[in-house]
Amino acid sequence: MFKITQNGKNRLDIELSGKLNTALDELESKSENIENGKILYEIIDFHLPSLGAIGVELSRLPSMFGLIKKFDRAVVLTDKVWLQKVSELEC
Repeated sequence: MFKITQNGKNRLDIELSGKLNTALDELESKSENIENGKILYEIIDFHLPSLGAIGVELSRLPSMFGLIKKFDRAVVLTDKVWLQKVSELEC
């Protein structure tokens, strides 16, 4: 599941759980007017996406770089140690 909730003017809350399907269109749409934004990622029972889903995401990488620039801060809440470590690398 990939659930995106707009929480105020410049914040998105993203809940990831189970097996992920791509939801990049919704993410782009909900972040369209955000500047200096914040993201809260809540990752529960995460499973890696399929190779097909990874391929789709990689094909959209250029538009995702523009999306990333809209956000100044991100918080990742997870019980998986490896996800905590990976999220620290992004900084």
